[in-house]
Amino acid sequence: MEKMTPQQQQYQQLEQKFELKRPILKNCIRAFFVGGIICAIGQAITYFYIYFFNFTEQTAGNPTTATLIFLSMLLTGFGVYDRIGQFGGAGSAVPVTGFGNAVISAAIEHRTEGFVLGVGGNMFKLAGSVILFGVFAAFIVALIKTLLNMWGVL
Repeated sequence: MEKMTPQQQQYQQLEQKFELKRPILKNCIRAFFVGGIICAIGQAITYFYIYFFNFTEQTAGNPTTATLIFLSMLLTGFGVYDRIGQFGGAGSAVPVTGFGNAVISAAIEHRTEGFVLGVGGNMFKLAGSVILFGVFAAFIVALIKTLLNMWGVL
């Protein structure tokens, strides 16, 4: 680490004096509850699919995920999800709803550039990287599982 000049040290002390302290515990509690509410809504949607459409617990996962993504995209379009995100922080970003929000936010932000280059091009910048790393991670996990099965470990 480089040595700081007296002016730099003085500036750093002044900066620390005026720096706002973040309420970390409060933010964690908010994220916990917002994420929990989103997960509870997801569970309710799962039960809805099981009860009304005769899905099993295993097969209800995909339509539940699609419904949550659709709802988050809809709420983002109306500006509601942004308020949820400001309040809940990571609690709204970590679940799958955060993915839907991020995709639509990029599309809305670039809509003035046109549907193809603006909306389509920027919407799939995020989705493409998520899909790429998701597929890559799934491949690595499947490869490890296959090797463990071959060696008789699993």
